[in-house]
Amino acid sequence: MPSSPPPSQPTDLDFFTDIPPEFEPTPAHPIRVRSRPMPAGVRIAQHTHGWAQLAYASRGVLRMTTPGTTWMVPPSRAIWVPPRVTHEVSIVEDAFLRTLYVDESVVPPGLGECRVVEVSGLLREVIASLDEPALPATRERLLCVLALDEMTRSAPLPLAVPMPEEKRLRALCEALIADPGNHGSLEYWAAHVGASTRTIARLFRQELGVSFSQWRQQAILARAIPLLNQGRPMAIVAQELGYQSQSAFSAMFRRAFGQSPRAFIARGAGDIDDPSAQDDSDDGFARSLVSADEAATPRDGR
Repeated sequence: MPSSPPPSQPTDLDFFTDIPPEFEPTPAHPIRVRSRPMPAGVRIAQHTHGWAQLAYASRGVLRMTTPGTTWMVPPSRAIWVPPRVTHEVSIVEDAFLRTLYVDESVVPPGLGECRVVEVSGLLREVIASLDEPALPATRERLLCVLALDEMTRSAPLPLAVPMPEEKRLRALCEALIADPGNHGSLEYWAAHVGASTRTIARLFRQELGVSFSQWRQQAILARAIPLLNQGRPMAIVAQELGYQSQSAFSAMFRRAFGQSPRAFIARGAGDIDDPSAQDDSDDGFARSLVSADEAATPRDGR
């Protein structure tokens, strides 16, 4: 008789999809915090649950995907996911996650959609405090109230990349996400998927509510986050994303985020609260990002 095959190892498709019962929120304990390091390359399979969550990466980059949208989450930012929203998570770079599971009974009004948000210094400290074991009931209640209030005040970031259902437009969007530096015109991409320019332009407006150039900028911003976080010189990042100069790329980034790439990434580096991580705020990546205040014309007229 042949020997039995060895037991299968967990794959990225079933990694961390089951949430241990001790982390499930209840009306009596409306916010539970789960902390763990997550290696790059892990994908948490598509799933849903009856509570909301705030996934906060104190270091590293993660990607959250729902049926219609994908978000890139920079370090020291977070993504809010309402109850019963189907989603999956991909770890783009080694990350340390603190995930808040929030009981539906306490979800604040106005948080009915997914969004990437800034994490204030106060919210960051409240999350760390909620992560302490055996909290006294009074302290836990006060921290939960404060955390929920800070969540409602968190400024959203323009990092959503909507994804269509129509097969030709979907193929175009997926090709551009895979190669955001390709500066082909709308005519080029329409021909690439076998449709007319007018049809593709109409589909962008009809399915996604934005123009081709607006959607491409969102895809570029999402791709820029992990590249910048890796410490690549901004001139190289700009070139890879289809810009002829770093000043052109920086000008676009400033319009979207209200600050330079250097300031945006340094903001994340200064907020590391993973006790197992070394302080890498001066590891050189911020120094490699030179600020640029002057506007310039990107290679394809974006």
